[in-house]
Amino acid sequence: MARMTLREKVAQLYGVWVGIDSAGGDVAPHQHELATAPAAWEELIRDGIGQLTRPFGTKPVEPPAGAAALARSQRQIMAAGRFGIPALVHEECLTGLAAWQATVFPSPLCWGASFDPQLVERMGAQIGRTMRALGVHQGLAPVLDVSRDPRWGRTEETIGEDPYLVGTIGAAYVRGVESAGIISTLKHFVGYSASRGGRNHAPVSIGRREIADVLLPPFEMALRAGARSVMNAYTDMDGLPAAADPELLSDLLRGTYGFTGTLVSDYFAVTFLQIEHNVAGSEGEAAALALRAGIDVELPTVRCFGQPLLDAIEAGEVDVALIDRALERVLRQKCELGLLDADWSPQVADAEAVRLDDDESRALARELAERSIVLLHNEGALPLAAGKRIAVVGPRADEAGALMGCYSFPMHVGVHHPEVPMGIEVATVLGALREDTAGYQISYAQGVPVLGGTDEGIAEAVRAARAAEVCVVVLGDKAGLFGGGTSGEGCDATDLRLPGRQEELLEALLETGTPVVLVLLAGRPYELSRQAGRLAAVVCGFFPGEEGAHAIADVLSGRVNPSGRLPLTFPTADVNQPSTYLAAPMGHASGVSNIDQTPLFPFGHGLSYAPATWVGVQEAGPQRTWATDGTYRVTVALRNDHPVPTSEVVQVYLHDPVAEVARPVQKLIAAPRVDLAPGAERTVTIELHADLTAYTGRAGARQVDPGEVELRVGASSADIRSTMRLTMTGARREVGFDRVMEPTVTVTEGISGAERAEVLQSGSVPAPRG
Repeated sequence: MARMTLREKVAQLYGVWVGIDSAGGDVAPHQHELATAPAAWEELIRDGIGQLTRPFGTKPVEPPAGAAALARSQRQIMAAGRFGIPALVHEECLTGLAAWQATVFPSPLCWGASFDPQLVERMGAQIGRTMRALGVHQGLAPVLDVSRDPRWGRTEETIGEDPYLVGTIGAAYVRGVESAGIISTLKHFVGYSASRGGRNHAPVSIGRREIADVLLPPFEMALRAGARSVMNAYTDMDGLPAAADPELLSDLLRGTYGFTGTLVSDYFAVTFLQIEHNVAGSEGEAAALALRAGIDVELPTVRCFGQPLLDAIEAGEVDVALIDRALERVLRQKCELGLLDADWSPQVADAEAVRLDDDESRALARELAERSIVLLHNEGALPLAAGKRIAVVGPRADEAGALMGCYSFPMHVGVHHPEVPMGIEVATVLGALREDTAGYQISYAQGVPVLGGTDEGIAEAVRAARAAEVCVVVLGDKAGLFGGGTSGEGCDATDLRLPGRQEELLEALLETGTPVVLVLLAGRPYELSRQAGRLAAVVCGFFPGEEGAHAIADVLSGRVNPSGRLPLTFPTADVNQPSTYLAAPMGHASGVSNIDQTPLFPFGHGLSYAPATWVGVQEAGPQRTWATDGTYRVTVALRNDHPVPTSEVVQVYLHDPVAEVARPVQKLIAAPRVDLAPGAERTVTIELHADLTAYTGRAGARQVDPGEVELRVGASSADIRSTMRLTMTGARREVGFDRVMEPTVTVTEGISGAERAEVLQSGSVPAPRG
């Protein structure tokens, strides 16, 4: 650093987006206005470059050719600068590496629905290995925003509405990616998902306790899992944009949490301080605000951190110490990656042999898709009997894109290049059912597209349904960007009814009298209460990825026993207000409001063809006390009485009857998934540390209180099998970043005599409301 000129230092603090143009369509907000490079390539690299933006994720490129082109660019960068410092290369990787021909894994909502951190960690490691094989160093994932309003278009990118679920699954993804030597970037720090009205980039109205207890825990868990980069949120909270908030980005993230990695701006977020938030009068002022707050690298391309920043330094408006602070973080990270080693080479080993969508990746995508599919409702119509006459209907039935979210390459970039094939094999639900070994007799009618449609189209679908024994209707969203779809970034919803004429189509099919099975492929929960009670079954797949159609077919046929659980709430009749199960008492149904927020399908809900038998739930002891600095043990005995494998998610919720502040009626604090082979018996022991009861009190610190608490153990937030009323004993404790955030879980074979009790039947599995 001491030998570098100011220009060379500043050059390490921004990315360059090569090859971006308006012909490729918008994949970032205001891209058409802001993405143009300020100078020719030779001039841009003269002093070095901090990062290269999306060399594989900007347009379709053959992987070997892309790797070779990237290596050439790196050699040019190294040759141009005095110190031979290569660029750090980043890509999007939310549903797999966002590159042509790469595996499209299930969306984050599917990760949440799986309740399977180990499987998500395996996926993250596989994605990381793919990135490393091409010369990529950093991935912009996971999204750790806790869903607060499902009308928000980016709900599909979230893991769910519960901070414990988001944190455990997100941390698992981080461990996987980082195990491959790839830098994982946490998004979006913090508050983005709580924007007013569910509108993208809208201001955030939220209190400090909600931030601390709902939005921040997933970031804390992922940082402790080893994430080495963080990306700011676009939004402002109480008028202060995250990109210009030193209390958030420096005091909290670096001071309290001890984060030492790089803080990168979301795309154009520094410029937005000037043109959207209006807190800066120039690009130089925007750069100064971002640097002071703690942002180290401007992405995706150089604007404010280039000449405007140099001019501001020369004018004495920016302290050079801020440049050195950011530069040290950037260079240390390049050191960690080996980019400054004397023998480092940009040439990747055997790029010609790299297969981005290999058999191992597809098998993993299939496994996660199967684990994530949620059976919401079943009147005995499923599994489908072999040989049935089935009418397959709906706008999502014969569309491969229906299985993929907005940050998958085909939907993010590929849609702007219709002349280029998708690059991967993706069966549609219709195709998977036609090829199914069950030998179904299939007819098909689209009915209506996702948006629009005609009366004749609906009539055609009705005719097909009447001629069939069962109608499988596949409805939901089209993922897109900035109004190009019904779900995705910039595709927010005004209400939670199915888009377009899809509800009208569904009603027409129900009137035929043919049993109707709804398969929902969506990026958010929709309000189905008017139809749910009349449907023969409801299956939710969110966006299950390239193997999703086969997974759905396997669930419909019964070859796979459904085991997914809802990561967010499905609303009840006519409720289009933001609401999650984490509401305080006055946020639930009561006599003071005519609006009943009781969900149609609650958080954690999911049915099975062969559910596990809950043999018993045992407490730690008869005293029913829990020290404020100790642990409490819960033991659950499960048995599989069926001839097929089954799986249960043992969900433990905390209820705090009296606290200093209004708290959620209940919140998830443990959720181990337990697999059981036919006839198997297993005992699940869950050690809960008192830190898991912590909340942010009146003084603004997280605290563990003495007093009464309640543990609710069940199969969903509404299906509680056992309730334990305990007394927390000891002194009040303050806890910080180093608190215990996850339980210790042990699963053993068999059930001891002491654990055998009367079989616990479902306490309150809801019938569909409608």
